[in-house]
Order: sequence, then C-alpha cells, then structure tokens
Amino acid sequence: MTEAIGADQLAQIVLRNLAQGKVVEIDGLGTFRPDRQFGVRFEPRPPQVFLAYVSEDRNAVERLYNELDRAGFGAWMDIRKLVPGQNWPRAIERAIETSDYFIACFSRNSVNKWGGFQAEIRYALDCARRIPLDEIFVMPVRLDACRVPRSIQRELQYVDLFPDWERGMERLIATMRRRGA
Repeated sequence: MTEAIGADQLAQIVLRNLAQGKVVEIDGLGTFRPDRQFGVRFEPRPPQVFLAYVSEDRNAVERLYNELDRAGFGAWMDIRKLVPGQNWPRAIERAIETSDYFIACFSRNSVNKWGGFQAEIRYALDCARRIPLDEIFVMPVRLDACRVPRSIQRELQYVDLFPDWERGMERLIATMRRRGA
C-alpha cells in the first residue's frame, strides 16, 4: 500500500535527488535538473502529441514524429514508446488521455481498415467530449489524397501533409503553438 506524501516531503525528495546529481521527472509537470550556475533548472513538460496511424503508414508517421520532436513537442508513437511486457491497450489509452493533442493520420491505407486505428480515434473523440468546445484536441491529417470519414469531416478541419509536406507541417505546428501560447 502506498502512502500519500505532502508537498514538503515531495520537495525534500526532489532536493535530495538533485543534490546527488540526479534528474527528477514529475509526470505531467516537467523535469528538475541539477544546474551548476543556479542550483536547479526546471524544464516544463512539452505539449504531448499522440500519433494514431496504421502500420502501412509507419514511415510517414515516423517522419511526422521526428519533426514534432524537433519542434519541441513530446510525440507519442507506439513503436517508439511501448516497452516489452507493457499492457499496450492500457498504455495507449493513458497516452491518449494525457496528451494535449491527438493527431489522426488518415490515408488510403487507414480509412477502411478495421482495428486499432479506428478504436484509437473513437477513444480520442470520447476524451474530447470532456474538453471545452472551442479547444483543439483531435487534429486530423491526410497523408495522401484519401477521403476523410464524414463523421470527422462534419466537425473537424483537417490538414494535408501532401503534396507540400513542409507547408502542412507549418500549419499543424502553428496551430498547436497558438493554443499553447
């Protein structure tokens, strides 16, 4: 059984670990690092972005993951984040729940495929119901000239990452930064 700790106890644990030269990460908040000049440096958690896709689109989504990472976002992609033995259905649900954004990567490969991709989108839409209506959470992107399902197209604007990948990425990143400002 775990016991709840108070703010003073938490502060002591963080300070003790920093004094030992250790990095302290507090999930959902950020990271405390030892710093020679200031004693401690805090790095807030970057906005988290869940990437939903089908395996056939892995290369394009890895490119998206890398560009989001370079832009300062904490991208989440199953093949990069899941570890052996992990309860992957629960890990995916938790990653969706704790993300700031959910990017659904639509393509000719994904729109008619049954399975995890569709389930992830449905779960994200359920999570979005708890978010204020004017907030952006689900962000559909098209990887190619596919049709976006009517249920998505009726309510959400999508971004095309083709034929001009850079322009689509600029629009996607600018939207996420605008909300974070």
